[in-house]
Amino acid sequence: MRPFSLTTRLTAFFSLSSATVLLGLGALIATSMDQHFAHEDFAVLEEKANLVRKIVQDAAPAAMPARLGAALQNHPGLVALVRTGEGASLYATDGVEFRQALDAARALPAGKEEFTWRQDGAEYRGLRITVGGAGGEIHVIVGLATEIHAHFMHGFLHSLVLYVLLSALVSGVFGWWAARSGLAPLRAMAVRARAVTAQKLDERMPVEAVPLEMADLASTLNAMLARLQDDFRRLSEFSSDLAHELRTPLTNLLTQTHVILAQPREAGEYREILASNEEELQRLSRMVSDMLYLAKMEHGLTLPDAGVIAVQDEVSALFEFYEALAEDKAVAMRLTGRGRIVGDRLMLRRALSNLLSNALRHTPPGGAIDVVVASDATAVTIAVENDGKEIPVELIPSLFDRFFRGDKSRARPDSESSGLGLSITRAIMVAHGGDITAGSAAGRTRFTLVFPAKDALPASSAAGARGQ
Repeated sequence: MRPFSLTTRLTAFFSLSSATVLLGLGALIATSMDQHFAHEDFAVLEEKANLVRKIVQDAAPAAMPARLGAALQNHPGLVALVRTGEGASLYATDGVEFRQALDAARALPAGKEEFTWRQDGAEYRGLRITVGGAGGEIHVIVGLATEIHAHFMHGFLHSLVLYVLLSALVSGVFGWWAARSGLAPLRAMAVRARAVTAQKLDERMPVEAVPLEMADLASTLNAMLARLQDDFRRLSEFSSDLAHELRTPLTNLLTQTHVILAQPREAGEYREILASNEEELQRLSRMVSDMLYLAKMEHGLTLPDAGVIAVQDEVSALFEFYEALAEDKAVAMRLTGRGRIVGDRLMLRRALSNLLSNALRHTPPGGAIDVVVASDATAVTIAVENDGKEIPVELIPSLFDRFFRGDKSRARPDSESSGLGLSITRAIMVAHGGDITAGSAAGRTRFTLVFPAKDALPASSAAGARGQ
């Protein structure tokens, strides 16, 4: 079953709240009024009881019935029974059967004189007293019918119920109006959200036009839309860049194949074309492999094999790997500092390898590559710095984009780079909870990897490291 709308629930809440408060107030007023009427009735009964006491004490036994009748018969709703200790009736209100009153009076505990009884469909409040007279004890019961009060309370409760129902209805209408007005910003946000499409991602929620309680939601949705817009833009650029990158080697393969098949060739020519095609295919293979690795890193940012790694050992191993290439280019490679991180060894080696190969590619003959490792209580940094042409400041923010190259034409057939190395390095750093930055000045370019110190790692990473 579909749940009720928020407007319906708020309307019901307002109506029920109003009805509950008014019913509680009405019950309190009704109880107070009933107690007030009871207090007034018993005050009247006390007055009549005192009058009877005075008559009993002052009048002769023969004159007592006449005086009691004259004193009690003119009060509306008042009934009285005066009897001797032996049970002889001295006075009784005409037409009233006092059997229920006597039963209720006998059931009273010692010391209590006030009671109520019902008789002939009517309710009475009564008072019992005992008076000592010249002829002995006189027992007096005086009562007062509550019919007038009951009639008033019945009318009051009837009016109260009608008023509560009308108030609940009015409160519901006002609650519906308040809910509709209060939720209007949400409907406006829904309209804005429906306007968001793949071709129109710049729509934003009206933060300034919504109440303070919804401003945080609107800001959060705007931040989400900004992220989606940025991701969509990057995805579109990636698709365009990917098509551009794949087109060149595929075009080369098709062109060379068409040329070689246009007419019969010598076996040596076929071998040359096949060797050239092999290079293009290797380039495509590296590109696809890098793309798959990058996709895996970005969608599963976990460390498959976390352990404690001595950074200087990994850098030294990579220096040995690139030693021959560095000697050919007359480039010196130097390592300074020591440090230990918790991470995946293969992923760290790939990140460092990407930076070192990039540095070797751009360092001129006779230049130098310096790797500086430093650590403190919060982080371990690895800086890879090389001589060479400075990178323009405006290009530095784009260095870690996929397929980025400094030359916009991307016509670099002599380069084995697919333009994904720095993107992969950044993904590796994100998986380690770290960061990578770049800077270029005074003929030197520096890439800095920042890893969290072992003591600052999340509990999951630290637990994985202890398991190694």
